[in-house]
Amino acid sequence: MIAPTRPVEQPRLILASGSPQRRAILTQLGVPFEVRVSGAAELTGEMPPRRLVVCNARRKAAAVMASEPAAARLPVLGVDTEVVLDGAVLGKPESAARALATLRELSNREHTVISGLAFRRGEDETVAVAETIVRFRALTDAEIAAYVDTGEWRDRAGGYAIQGRGALLVSEIRGDYLNVVGLPVAELVRVAPELF
Repeated sequence: MIAPTRPVEQPRLILASGSPQRRAILTQLGVPFEVRVSGAAELTGEMPPRRLVVCNARRKAAAVMASEPAAARLPVLGVDTEVVLDGAVLGKPESAARALATLRELSNREHTVISGLAFRRGEDETVAVAETIVRFRALTDAEIAAYVDTGEWRDRAGGYAIQGRGALLVSEIRGDYLNVVGLPVAELVRVAPELF
């Protein structure tokens, strides 16, 4: 007997990001989407973190809108996530040595994970910002070195992935967990309820 096939859902969104974490979250939520990596260079200059993440999210969405014919029929979502400690954006460590230094800075302290969303429907754009407070345990140098040896720090804001082994570094979280993973779902539902 042949099993009935389910119709393939048409995408309701273009995700302007190559992030596997963002793809996984949208899949978990049941939102059919297409991925189009924007190629937009991320700003890293001197500006307040909340403004920075919104600017980067807007740049990503705008780049896809300008280059992707499907953007004429589907909304586009741009997202940017940063880790902020004492008001400074830490960025993504470019080397294992920088990852070690970053994690030492975060040890036994609170930091803020800030994400900006830009949701574009044609010429209309809605932006939002989400903030989550994360506290790390007091980490030993051996624990930090073992984590860096996993390679999980690569291409991660703040040098860790809370959805992976980086969960071992964390003692407390206040706010949207999925924001720390890379997509603030509570804000996405607020700005784009039609997706759900």
